Amino acid sequence: MKGMTILGSTGSIGGSTLDVLAQHAGEYRIVALTANQNVDRMLAQCQQFKPTYAVMMDADAATKLDYQLQKLSSETVVLSGIEGLCKVVALDETDYVMAAIVGAAGLQPTLAAARAGKRILLANKEALVMSGKLFMDEVKRHNAELLPIDSEHNAIFQCMPAEFAHDGRTDGVTKILLTASGGPFRTLPVADLNMVTPEQACAHPNWVMGRKISVDSASMMNKGLEVIEACWLFGISPEMIQVVIHPQSVIHSMVEYTDGSVLAQLGQPDMRTPIAHALAWPKRMRSGVERLDLFKIRHLDFEAPDLQRFPCLRLAYEAIRTGGTAPSILNAANEVAVQAFLDRLICFTDIPALSEHVLGQLVSSNADSLDSIIRVDNQSRELAQEYVKRLSTRQRRQMQ
Repeated sequence: MKGMTILGSTGSIGGSTLDVLAQHAGEYRIVALTANQNVDRMLAQCQQFKPTYAVMMDADAATKLDYQLQKLSSETVVLSGIEGLCKVVALDETDYVMAAIVGAAGLQPTLAAARAGKRILLANKEALVMSGKLFMDEVKRHNAELLPIDSEHNAIFQCMPAEFAHDGRTDGVTKILLTASGGPFRTLPVADLNMVTPEQACAHPNWVMGRKISVDSASMMNKGLEVIEACWLFGISPEMIQVVIHPQSVIHSMVEYTDGSVLAQLGQPDMRTPIAHALAWPKRMRSGVERLDLFKIRHLDFEAPDLQRFPCLRLAYEAIRTGGTAPSILNAANEVAVQAFLDRLICFTDIPALSEHVLGQLVSSNADSLDSIIRVDNQSRELAQEYVKRLSTRQRRQMQ
């Protein structure tokens, strides 16, 4: 049996992963489950899957979980903090690591998994956004396997030449067509975007996702970060990536070849498909996903993204072209902005404004070490928090 560690097991991707694994109980065993603070859900997962380890990033949450598990006479060992996360991904018993922690918090344990030579199922795009070259160099140096879980990147991987999986060759590829649903505000008048609520931003028309990723999808920052991720995953320039709005979310992405062929991967908007693909690769296995009915879909629509409506997409292209720590700066600023929006401190349209402000304040430098990346991440967050304070103060004055 293959040993599985799931970083972020209480989130959307983590839950979908456990659902797929439950369908193949005799082939995989859960070595470790990790989460931030959700003790109740982690407790339920530990009771069902009986992992050897459970790691809570928050120390108080770890203490509470340990107390609850001891009352149940559970043999699961509870660890905490970044040290606990990095320990469980490097265990000899861990063969596969699902990297599904949202945001910059997932960088260090995912990097630790690469250095331990594991098969990494990468759902945490920030690892590549923040440390693209560093991360890819570590994957190669330690003979780790890197398989994309984002539905778009998994689709691209499936449509790449056969040689790509073995030596990274993209012979004959002329373009990647990265699809995007357009989110809940695709047709909303641009003038009304400053009035949208967190509830509206989190109501994605096709996908079930966490709140942060749902807001990123609504602003299309998520797609911008995916552009950056694709550049590193597939070793291509941003000029080779074209974002295509595809409202049905049936085609998950396409690859165009020099002979005019365009290969596409289609399926239901369900993350269990790419998860099952990466778990079984190079074979296939059951995912539990409903079959695609083309007669029910009937038609597929495509349109170009409107950069006036979605300035976050423009910012992401600018960041990857600048290179160095620019993507880290953008990512950190956006994380702060999204949380401030969810906390109702700023407006939806302040998200790109804040991100652009921070991106313009810091000069990009070499992203050649984890220390330098973390330092820039912290600086970006401090600037972003200052900007949030100014925006929220201004809004309170306007309301008085």
